Amino acid sequence: MTLDPAQAIHFGPYRIYPGQRLMMEADQPLRLGRRAMDILLILLQHAGQVVSKQQLIAGVWPKSVVEDINLRVHMAALRKALGDGQNGQRYIVTVAQRGYSFVAPYSLEHTEQPAADADPAPSGHNLPVRRTRMIGRQSLVDSLVAQLSRQRFITLIGPGGIGKTTVALRVAEQLIGHYRDGIRLLDLAPINDPSMITAHLATLLELSLHDAEPMGGLAAFLRDRQMLLVIDNCEHLLDAVALLSESILRAAPLVHILATSRESLRAEGEYVQRLESLDLPPPIAVLDRAQALTFSALQLFVERAMASHDSFELSDDELPLAVEICRRLDGIPLAIELAAAQVSGLGLSGLLTQLQDNLRLLTQDCNTQLGRHQTLRATLDWSFQLLSACEQTCLRRLGVFRGGFTLESAAAVIVGEHIEPSEVFGSITQLVAKSLLNVEVGDEEVFYRLLDTTRSYALEKLDQTADLPDTRIRHAERCLALMNQAQHDWELIPTGTWIERYARGLEDIRAALDWGLNGQGPRALAIRLTATSTPLWQELSLLKEHGVYVRKALALLDIAPEPCPKLQIALKLALGSSCYHTQGGTAETIEAFVSARTLARQCNDIAGQLRAVSGHMAVNLSCAHYQMALEQSQQFDRLGLHGDALLSLSTHRLRVLALHFAGDQSQARVNAEQVLQRMAQSGHLNRFTHGFGVQYDQSVASLTILARILWLQGQPEQAWRTARQALDIAIQINHGTSICYTLALAGCLIAHYNGDTRTARELLRLLLEQAQKHSVLLFYTWARHYAQVIDRAEAHLPLQPGVGLIKDIMVTLDSGFVDDALLLRADTGSAGWSTAEILRARADALRAEGCPLKTEAAEAVLIRALNVAKHQGALAWELRSATSLAQLWQRQGRHRQAHTLLAPIYNRFTEGFAMPDLRKVRQLLDELQGHLPT
Repeated sequence: MTLDPAQAIHFGPYRIYPGQRLMMEADQPLRLGRRAMDILLILLQHAGQVVSKQQLIAGVWPKSVVEDINLRVHMAALRKALGDGQNGQRYIVTVAQRGYSFVAPYSLEHTEQPAADADPAPSGHNLPVRRTRMIGRQSLVDSLVAQLSRQRFITLIGPGGIGKTTVALRVAEQLIGHYRDGIRLLDLAPINDPSMITAHLATLLELSLHDAEPMGGLAAFLRDRQMLLVIDNCEHLLDAVALLSESILRAAPLVHILATSRESLRAEGEYVQRLESLDLPPPIAVLDRAQALTFSALQLFVERAMASHDSFELSDDELPLAVEICRRLDGIPLAIELAAAQVSGLGLSGLLTQLQDNLRLLTQDCNTQLGRHQTLRATLDWSFQLLSACEQTCLRRLGVFRGGFTLESAAAVIVGEHIEPSEVFGSITQLVAKSLLNVEVGDEEVFYRLLDTTRSYALEKLDQTADLPDTRIRHAERCLALMNQAQHDWELIPTGTWIERYARGLEDIRAALDWGLNGQGPRALAIRLTATSTPLWQELSLLKEHGVYVRKALALLDIAPEPCPKLQIALKLALGSSCYHTQGGTAETIEAFVSARTLARQCNDIAGQLRAVSGHMAVNLSCAHYQMALEQSQQFDRLGLHGDALLSLSTHRLRVLALHFAGDQSQARVNAEQVLQRMAQSGHLNRFTHGFGVQYDQSVASLTILARILWLQGQPEQAWRTARQALDIAIQINHGTSICYTLALAGCLIAHYNGDTRTARELLRLLLEQAQKHSVLLFYTWARHYAQVIDRAEAHLPLQPGVGLIKDIMVTLDSGFVDDALLLRADTGSAGWSTAEILRARADALRAEGCPLKTEAAEAVLIRALNVAKHQGALAWELRSATSLAQLWQRQGRHRQAHTLLAPIYNRFTEGFAMPDLRKVRQLLDELQGHLPT
């Protein structure tokens, strides 16, 4: 069959739109992983034929060397997502020794209209891709979908394994696109500390909260949002979740909450929906096979049995056995899955006998919640006992993982006493086959995950052995190994791929750091992990959270019996970066960089010294100590770079920064263009200033400063294009601090200077959002200052007068009050790039007083400002100073002198004539021309 983009392929309850790679189940999108969709499309293309494993691997992974296990895992995930086997329907069969075949009947339908988009914008929700079909709950899901529009707070309750998460996710999935501000899933299973709930929710919402009143900040953020919060696995944090939910619902009238818990939260406004077991045939009913399979418990059992045993078929003779098995398991979905996984080894008769032996001690009143808990516990115990000793050890040890893990990570944690490396793969395969371990199929890798119920059981079993401490150590060591690999890969692979590969380990890193830094585990290991994981925290822009761990690690290093300068240097640099962005140029920030440099000098660590100096230099620039920063940039040459091309490039860029802010625009321009040329030639474009004191994407940072230089040199259109390019790159790589950096230093300012008010406001709002999201307090404060001028609607509260660089910038945005401190800096030359503007603002204030003596003083100040601007190569400031001076002379009737001054400066501009400064000059020149003798 040729897959025509204009045709839809219809089979079972599904409709596939090949051109859009979209799959619909009834009228709802079914979100398959990319590889699973590739496999399905290839099988559909050869429907009715056998497709070999080699054909599938070549079609799905054309440029990669992939093992058969990858294909088998993706195929199993695809079958599970399709519900292959449900109601006896087969879609894909395995042909022994040959491959796979799509065998279901299908039809082709011409489609004029494109199907609905499977997913809204990525920020619309964070729901996982569905990996299994839901069975027996659709009417409840439909009811809850309708109910959530009226009832703002619903909690699904029931015993473990009853399917609460499955139902909640299905409800949320059907509501994608119905909430203006999206849907967010908060899984509380990895969280044990009630105080961390608000912080984790804030991270999901991409929000930074002030430590003093986090709940108030969260409520304020949600006040005008229309969104659905799905809070999963609340049972161990009932009081904290109840308090959080009540606060949100009171403050945010358009926010709805769907929670899951083993018991109700007992919160105000909560509607409780109990999940019952799956439907079972009545005890006295005599049913044929077709009738029996209308009951959801039996549907699930048969589907899962077929998934684990390819040739399984439920015969009429064995039907009573299957019904009795489901009844014995109280219709609990997880218990049924665990039992169905044993069919291939025990058969239905042997399976029922085993269950009767293991469940006979349970109370006969299995309709009670206690009975269901006992049933699931007994099923888990029975499943555990059926494992080999090696498989039992594997399951116990895997309980330490908080999130998904690869086979390699599993092996690193499992291998130890009693387990050899060669035994791991077989044991993992068996745990998957027996439904004790879930497979998560990513686009590039296969990940495994324990269900929360199973993970708790495995951890409990691990805790009962003497094996827990050693397993935790291996887990922390694996996290460290992954972060070492991440550091190595940081320079070699694209940012998006790097984050996708390593960000999923964040929960495990948190767990390892919490365990090690709080005195329960090996401190040295936790300290190394804190330092080595720095790139991950920086890439995710979680600098504030990382700073907490860094301070703990440094405190432990201070009392360590043996000093470790290398670690201290790395941690001090990380602390400096964290403090700079979250606090600004505080004493702690400066101390971190200064002490890092001292330690690096003692160790003769040239790279460490360069990084420390660069961090301190960034602080000096933000504090407007431009000359000091320029002197520090000159230290780079004295330190030497020893052939390190990346460090050489980074120091060259920092020299551009120092030259620009010190006021030498001509030299800054030459060096800026050299840096960009070097980056293009060396392949370092879009690379980070890795390991430097303050971290931004290299190309974003370089283009940002070039944009500023271009604007000052009188090229406003080229400056805007360059600033836009920097922002586009920052957004493309989705790096929060780089986005903030380029918006704060170039994007917002140049749009405003150029008179593009609408764009300036849009960029300002983006800066406020990104700076708050990533805890970049420095640039958040700047943005609030900008709001006073750019968008007064955003200027909620009056601010304290700015200090440092922001104070200089504000003078250029709005020629307002110039205090004595600013004037002193301009007089001494320490105001660098902003000197001419400070002098002009001061002169305008003097001129406004109308006193002849003040006007005379203003003229002298303006002449000085004009000369400074010329000397610095800042044509934009030269134009502004000349304009103010020409206006002063115009009022004195000195029209020819004013025209003679202003016209040549105006004529040096070749672009940007629509910007306010040039429009103002054109009008002034016309007025002056009108007073000149013809």
